[in-house]
Amino acid sequence: MRDILDTLLREWRAGSTVGLGTVVRTFKSAPQDPGAAMLVTAAGEAAGSVSGGCVEGAVYALAEDSIAGAPPTLERYGISDDDAFAVGLTCGGILDVFVEAVSQESFPDLDEVAADIEAGRPVAVATVIEHVDPARVGRRLVVRPDRVTGSLGGELADERVGDDARGLLAGGLTTTLVRGPDGERMGDGMRVFVNSFAPAPRMIVFGAIDFASALATLGRFLGYRVTVCDAREVFATRARFPDVDDLVVEWPDRYLSGQIEQGLIDERTVLCVLTHDPKFDVPVLTAALRGPRVAYIGAMGSRRTHHDRMRRLREAGVTDDELARVHSPIGLDLGARTPEETAVSIGAQLIALRWGGTGDDLSAREGPIHGTAQPPPDAIPLVGEPDR
Repeated sequence: MRDILDTLLREWRAGSTVGLGTVVRTFKSAPQDPGAAMLVTAAGEAAGSVSGGCVEGAVYALAEDSIAGAPPTLERYGISDDDAFAVGLTCGGILDVFVEAVSQESFPDLDEVAADIEAGRPVAVATVIEHVDPARVGRRLVVRPDRVTGSLGGELADERVGDDARGLLAGGLTTTLVRGPDGERMGDGMRVFVNSFAPAPRMIVFGAIDFASALATLGRFLGYRVTVCDAREVFATRARFPDVDDLVVEWPDRYLSGQIEQGLIDERTVLCVLTHDPKFDVPVLTAALRGPRVAYIGAMGSRRTHHDRMRRLREAGVTDDELARVHSPIGLDLGARTPEETAVSIGAQLIALRWGGTGDDLSAREGPIHGTAQPPPDAIPLVGEPDR
């Protein structure tokens, strides 16, 4: 929804009703991820995309119907054996799109939600997309770490789904929950789409070297909030790192320990140690491994540097189980030489770990080309749905 938020707010603030189609579930090689959205205004203006062009016409028509007063609807689009190019997806994927009317009456909290998104404050919107009681379809909760507003139509459902949505928000996960009519975890009869708007995950790069500059650029391209930290003021300068979000002159282990104490390191954080100098590497890696679980810890260096670093870390009391969490030497084997190529190899490793990729040539593999990150155990599977 981020890419259509400006248009949505403009119409909402003007008191207009828009039709909004949102991808809520995908299977196989669907072209968009859950959360992708398309908006249609009362004047016929369209913004956003749900499929890259394959089913936009059909969703546009449903959005127009919703503006005219049609109830919210959940539609599935996929390959049609009879006419794959009509309303189906030519890529072979399947996606579910929830289409609804949005106005100040139906979504009174939209202005506050948009303000949270703009300010980088975590917020999730949980919307009923299916229910045994049709009157509850389209009801929504707005979930923040410290409070919940709105209602799904029942006190128990609000409490149970609110708790689940808060957990998804903490992990930055957008998905569909299958629950009983009153939010029972082992039941069926209600499906709720939880669209999480969490702050960008962090990438902290230790070592203000040329490789760090290339990695910082790629990190921002991949959607991370990038921090570069180095104790050497002469290297950690804005002239060398003009585009990073945060540039810190501090000993790496002290900075990381301070961030941990402030609760600013979480399970989505990526830590890249590029200094390959024991006096920096060993303390910061020790702090990283003793801190909260993070998405990734990587350390640059040759095989010789790697073995020496592992020895020093063991001498510092780090266990073999802890050492197994360090990706060292850092990155995938792409034959990289330059800083830019090395950054790509690190970025490729992050993507592979995030989505369960192998790094193999797609042409040499069978089956779906898109992997999927594993959500919390109680979020998926969706009972009776096709295999992804």
